[in-house]
Amino acid sequence: MTNFIPIFPLSIIVFPGENLNLHIFEPRYKQLIAECFEQKKPFGIPAVVNKELKDLGTLVEVTAIKKVYEDGKMDITTRGVKVFRLLELIKEIPEKLYSGAIVTYPEDEDDGKRELMQKVVKGIKELHRLLEVSKDFKKPEEELKAFDVAHHMGLNIDEEYELLGLFREGQRQEYLKRHLGKVIPMLSEMENLKDKVKLNGHFRNLESFDFDL
Repeated sequence: MTNFIPIFPLSIIVFPGENLNLHIFEPRYKQLIAECFEQKKPFGIPAVVNKELKDLGTLVEVTAIKKVYEDGKMDITTRGVKVFRLLELIKEIPEKLYSGAIVTYPEDEDDGKRELMQKVVKGIKELHRLLEVSKDFKKPEEELKAFDVAHHMGLNIDEEYELLGLFREGQRQEYLKRHLGKVIPMLSEMENLKDKVKLNGHFRNLESFDFDL
């Protein structure tokens, strides 16, 4: 199915189900948000990676306009709905300040495995322990899926875009598991290094080497 949507390109990756707060200040996007909220229609956030407009993005809906300033700027909350693929960019729309796009929505297969997701969540907790950070998933662990935790594990924007382009939950789970398999050993080694540095210059109890073995 193809569809026309207004678009708001941003240098971020938005995942389906994600809640995103935005401060709207450009006239074209003030118009876009006001219309979408009034007409209860979604808009698209195509990903901009390394200053390049990418083919994939996320359809989002405006869930609330939290504040409207005297100059028309807005604080809004949005929620990711589903991934789209950009087919054609429509730069100019009659009587509109914003641009639009013809898009299609790739089918997504929910073939994830609960035991694999549990391993991913366990790995994220270990990652956070090593980083000494605390995160709230805002969902019971048994309900978590790959997109729910992706922003909690230090992926760069290229990796997040790769994840957005995986249309099977099982593939996304495997991707996150491999990422954790790379970064956790590195962080663990950094922890050991920190411990060694802390010991430098301090009195330590060490066993002497005995030549008469």
